[in-house]
Amino acid sequence: MKNKSTILTGLLILILSLSVNAQNNKTMEKATFGAGCFWCVETIFKHVKGVDSVTSGYSGGDIKNPSYQQVASGQTNHAEAIQIHFDPQVISYQELLEIFYKTHDPTQLNRQGADVGPQYRSVIFYHDDKQKETATTIKNKLDKAGIWDKPIVTAIEPYKNFYPAEDYHQDYYAKNKNQGYCQIVITPKLEKFKEVFSDKMKASSRKE
Repeated sequence: MKNKSTILTGLLILILSLSVNAQNNKTMEKATFGAGCFWCVETIFKHVKGVDSVTSGYSGGDIKNPSYQQVASGQTNHAEAIQIHFDPQVISYQELLEIFYKTHDPTQLNRQGADVGPQYRSVIFYHDDKQKETATTIKNKLDKAGIWDKPIVTAIEPYKNFYPAEDYHQDYYAKNKNQGYCQIVITPKLEKFKEVFSDKMKASSRKE
């Protein structure tokens, strides 16, 4: 007969194995947003707890694997966008939309600040009917609440594609914090996010 120590060790190994398997099998969901320059949007959502990854890229257009230069021309119908993989048990799609709306100006058509063109449009690309319903409901409620002086122009479009941007666009802020655009545009946005959404920040982000 096995002694108690051996049995206990076996049980601990089994529990640890089940825990690891549960983590590996957790269901992640996707969200895809455009809210101006993707450097800004990526920076914000990388600090949100429950967000596993954020990728900058191009979405909604007609050209496969477009380059930054092609999208910047404004002729591809692609928007600069981010794609998020998130854990809905930690952060809901509705909460992500709340952050999305409060960290850019959804009343500006085809621009955010000095960034002008359809590639900078405010847009939610929904991945399923549930996301479409949630996005539509929240947009309507915010419009009726009159939070902004002008109506919301955020487009709600069916997701059809996403092409990751070039490597130098990924983690742009983290790699270029002292660059002029980062200091003038992104840093203030990030500070505002940390102030308004401190309860939704990753623990590691609070220490930065």
